[in-house]
Amino acid sequence: MTDQKTAPAYHGNGLDRSTMNTQPWWMPDLVGSLVGFIFAVLSVTPTLLPRPAVLQGILGALAFAAGYLIGVAAWSAIRRLLWKDGAVPPFRRVWWYVYGLAWIAAIVALSTATITWQNDVRALVSMPPVDEVNIIGFLTAFLPLTVILLLIGKGVRAMYGRFRRRRSWIVASSITAGIVIAAVAIFVAVVMVGIDRYFYSRNQTYETTTEPGSEHRSAGPESAMEWEDLGRHGAAFVGGGPTREDIETITGSEAMTPIRVYAGLESAETVQERAELVVDELERTGAFDRSVLVVATPTGSGWLEPQTIDSIEYLHGGDTAIASMQYAYTPSWVSFIFDEDAPVASATALTDAVHARWSELPEDDRPQLVVYGLSLGAHGGQAAFDDVADLRSRTDGAMFAGSPPSAELWSTLQSQRDEGSPAWQPVLGGGREVRWISKTGDEEKLTGPWIAPRVLYLQHPSDPVVWLSPKVLWSSPEWLEPDQRSDDISASMRWMPVVTGLQVFIDMLGAESVPAFYGHNYGNVALTGWQQITADSGLDEEALSRIRAEIETYAPIPPFEQ
Repeated sequence: MTDQKTAPAYHGNGLDRSTMNTQPWWMPDLVGSLVGFIFAVLSVTPTLLPRPAVLQGILGALAFAAGYLIGVAAWSAIRRLLWKDGAVPPFRRVWWYVYGLAWIAAIVALSTATITWQNDVRALVSMPPVDEVNIIGFLTAFLPLTVILLLIGKGVRAMYGRFRRRRSWIVASSITAGIVIAAVAIFVAVVMVGIDRYFYSRNQTYETTTEPGSEHRSAGPESAMEWEDLGRHGAAFVGGGPTREDIETITGSEAMTPIRVYAGLESAETVQERAELVVDELERTGAFDRSVLVVATPTGSGWLEPQTIDSIEYLHGGDTAIASMQYAYTPSWVSFIFDEDAPVASATALTDAVHARWSELPEDDRPQLVVYGLSLGAHGGQAAFDDVADLRSRTDGAMFAGSPPSAELWSTLQSQRDEGSPAWQPVLGGGREVRWISKTGDEEKLTGPWIAPRVLYLQHPSDPVVWLSPKVLWSSPEWLEPDQRSDDISASMRWMPVVTGLQVFIDMLGAESVPAFYGHNYGNVALTGWQQITADSGLDEEALSRIRAEIETYAPIPPFEQ
């Protein structure tokens, strides 16, 4: 082995410590680049949903960076074990040419493979095929982000090298780690403040929503709620929805004006005060005299899915009241980062307040009390109860759509499912108390008794919100196992460490960009869900078909707005 003191310097070619100070600062680590290249290639393989070119570019850059970091760390450990002080013979320049040619070949080859894979996934979610890959869109996102991430890595390595010259590697590593953590914390804080300010401004923008003129709505005549305090989604909720005339036109039956009550963040200072305002509004509007009373926990921005909300109003001829209140104004994924306890506190306060007043009514003269939540709203709505027994003892039914794995009740029920039932559509106790459905028709799969109060989960196997968990980064999820996999998931999808976790995260950003029946869209099965929870309102099949047709015309809202 060549003595380190006499070893020649290899400018730009070596990876050993003796050449670290002589190679150009911009030169990437070859082993790290090779592993990053492999990760980037794997990132284009199919997952739950089709990916637009720009999102695929972002995913490719993140996968490359993760692979690069793993490759550098692994090679550093290996060379220290095999060679004295980590000094190794350098890689020749020709390998960089080979590496560059490999990238060019991979882009050409993957263009065909990507079309095949993406069309496979698109067919599973009823989307038309594509005949070419948007290379420009991919590279526009991939190249700048990859360069930025590499520069950050190079900067961190150079900083460590400076500290290492005068200190032990332990001290140098500690100082570098501390600076990196502080820088990341500052960056995240700045980004989060920017996001917060943007959505705060959006929360004050009511766009085309008009102030309600009905006494059956918050902020309407005689309401204690101020229109300006409801926030944009609260304003859209109380100012929208079907009128009595709309319901009569669709159903062909006599209807009532639906009651909608909502408290915005600005309606009162504390969560408890907002809950009390909602109960007062329910009293004022006569909500406790209606057939069905829904306590709905919104998503992070205060949004309630119109497909689901309107469905129950059509189903029961407007003889309904829906109560909700805002706990944040940022999208669910941001709200969860800022304050994951906010939806829990809000749902608990509102559920307890409504239940307390509802319990005072004669048992034979109460509306059906049901709870509902979508996404982060499902997380908060479930947390308002200790367990299924508590949920069923205090309500007449519950429906949760697209529940994230952060919901403790959902996770517990999933883990307790009957042996042999798949994770994407569990069976628990034969479906006696709790059931899961993905589409209309699933409700007929179990023929045993379903005892009221009923608890129902709407859960699509292709919904990344349901499956996004840190565990996917390092362990294969059970919903990808051969005996658990749904037909809605591509047979070509395989679990890969780190890569699959990043893929599912990117899928989450486009979870609403697919047709109903898939992803995080649940409008297709909302009407069926309400029928199972609140019983049949007496409408014939023609009327129900017209309701479904009407709901299908609704456009989904992007997840970054929810």
